[in-house]
Amino acid sequence: QHYFIQSNLRIDMRILSLTIWNKEAEKAVELMSIHDVSQFGYFERSTITDFLKFSSQFMADRTAPGQRKSVKEKEYICHTLVKSDKIGGVLICDEEYPQRVAYSFILKSVDDFVKHHSRASWKNAPFSVVQEIKDQFDLYQDPKKADSISQIQGDLDDTKVILYDTIEKVLERGEKLDDIVAKSENLSLTSKQFYKTAKSTNSCCIIL
Repeated sequence: QHYFIQSNLRIDMRILSLTIWNKEAEKAVELMSIHDVSQFGYFERSTITDFLKFSSQFMADRTAPGQRKSVKEKEYICHTLVKSDKIGGVLICDEEYPQRVAYSFILKSVDDFVKHHSRASWKNAPFSVVQEIKDQFDLYQDPKKADSISQIQGDLDDTKVILYDTIEKVLERGEKLDDIVAKSENLSLTSKQFYKTAKSTNSCCIIL
């Protein structure tokens, strides 16, 4: 069973979310986030944003330094990259968005963030959006334009991407998605109830 938010309006190869994370502790700490839910109906946006935050935290917590993980669920995919120096990013986009471009954007965003905020300042997180990263977020909505930029910047290293075909495959032994949703600080009571209702009717309600 998978639970997705659905909308009648779908824009191919759209980036929905970019978050940057401090991975120095076991639980990832959000440093910065950008969410674009403008393609969805007005009354859907709050709940969708909640689940984008939830999914990003979920993947950041479960990706170790030096790893890359991608999780695909129906028409969406979540790419996660954590550098060996314990800073990383999570990008959620349409499944057709090119993987190499997605990881190039995450890496560039992480590097740009560090230029603006030194590690010593991370205790003040989360930070407001770095304008340079927001401009890149808008540019990378068109992967064709972004791809030429990422090629100029150089190819990514050969770190293997671990691909999962469902979010449940990422769960550690003994973990249950229902319990994680119930305990999540990223989900409002309304969103948690939305999850329960959708699950009980076997309908689609969550991105990831």
